[in-house]
Order: sequence, then structure tokens, then C-alpha cells
Amino acid sequence: MSRIAKKPVQIPSGVTVEVVGDTIKARGPKGEGVQVLHADVIVSEAEGSLIFAPRDASADSVALVGTMRSLTQNLLTGVSSGYEKKLELVGVGYRAQAQGKMLNLSLGFSHPIEYSVPEGITIETPTQTEVLVKGIDLQKVGQVAAEIRAYRPPEPYKGKGVKYANEQILRKEAKKK
Repeated sequence: MSRIAKKPVQIPSGVTVEVVGDTIKARGPKGEGVQVLHADVIVSEAEGSLIFAPRDASADSVALVGTMRSLTQNLLTGVSSGYEKKLELVGVGYRAQAQGKMLNLSLGFSHPIEYSVPEGITIETPTQTEVLVKGIDLQKVGQVAAEIRAYRPPEPYKGKGVKYANEQILRKEAKKK
């Protein structure tokens, strides 16, 4: 097994975990979530932590233990503190505005873009050029941020577009005559 699979998952304070069959249900201050485990993985709860082990010694079972452990760790972190991705809009006239379950984007196209926010995700716009994507599911938060970024990815000459807050854009030099 990998080093990650051998580490137990600590249950944060304020989070209740219930292991029923092949599902793990977690409830915390940010909400509640469910993780379905693979049939080849066994979970046991001991002294405020979850311990993962393979059901048998096959290579597939051993490989799945680390995956299920990481997904469960992400679930517990999500229900206790949540996840957040920050996007920045760089460019003249590029604006974002959150209105309920819709995100209105002006990205230099001839038409405005209306992005429908999926269930379980909240989007905030502290300024016109910043978008905060928040939620308890790490995969869903990352997917929504990637979909918004895909409307106008940053270009390499001026850096205009939608970029992650900590993203470094490799700049190209303009063509010389």
C-alpha cells in the first residue's frame, strides 16, 4: 500500500461520521455529504479516525485504498471548512456579476455569457473582476471554476482572460519586424 493509504483519516472536531455498509456519511458545520466506497475497501472507525484497508491482497484492491482514503479526506474537509477557488478577470471591459443562481460574464464577446450555477455551489463576486466559487465538494468546485475559465482562457501575449488567482501565465514576446 502507498504511504497515503496507510495514514488514518482524522475526523475534525464538529464533524459526525457514520459508516454504514459501503457508504460514509459526514455531517459538519458547512453541510453534509456522502462518499460511496468501493467493494474492495474496508473502513473501520477507531479513536476519532478512520482506517482504510484492502479486502484482499489483489493489486486493484490495494490501489483503491489510497483513492478511497483521499476522497474521504476531501469529504471531511469539505463539510468542516469547505473549499474555495478564486478567479480573476483580466482585460478591459471584462466583468462578472452574480445574480442568485446565475453568473453574468462580459468577456469581450458580442453577447453576454450567462452561467447557471449548479446545486451545492455558491458564487460570489466581491469586485467586478473577481469570482469566488465555494462549496463542500472539491471536485464540483474545481469543475465549476474550470468551466468558467474555459469561456476565455488567458492568452499568452497580454494575459487577457479568466485566470485562477495564483496562476502564472507564461508570456510570449511579440513578433519582431
